[in-house]
Amino acid sequence: MQTYLERASHWLALLCRWVAGVALVALLLVTIADVSTRYLYRLTEGAIALRVSGSVELVSYLMLCSLLAAMAANVEKSQVVVEALSHSLPQWIKNRLHGVYLIGFAALGMVLFTGLLDSAAAASRHGEVTQDLRLPMGPIYYAAAVLSLLLGVRSALHALLGALFGVEGEVSNGE
Repeated sequence: MQTYLERASHWLALLCRWVAGVALVALLLVTIADVSTRYLYRLTEGAIALRVSGSVELVSYLMLCSLLAAMAANVEKSQVVVEALSHSLPQWIKNRLHGVYLIGFAALGMVLFTGLLDSAAAASRHGEVTQDLRLPMGPIYYAAAVLSLLLGVRSALHALLGALFGVEGEVSNGE
């Protein structure tokens, strides 16, 4: 069972890293295109008036996707260990405490998932669109809900691995 949980977590982490990477590259491309077209407009004194419409909106939604996916991909590296509280504890207790700590992230992911799912359903029902590009908000909320679900699932997997099996998570020492 431990091997299955580790393998499932590994594949979900790869998926989340891929989503975060694609969203981040798209974010950078939109930003570069926007800055380049503004500079071209200024250089030609308005003769070439290319614009990236809704670039701020695109960047904000791409940032949302990249951050949620990156959080889900790196959930096992999330704890900062305060040495004053745990330096004398055996490693197996520290590993289990890290697993218990990740239950909070699993709950956070599930709360975000349900809230975003409700928002997506409401946006789809009422035909909400974004301000600049008039894109439907439902799919954006659904994508964020799925990424929040991945955060919750990966956190729950690592909570089980840490709390039940004592698997060591990657932690920072707070230095």
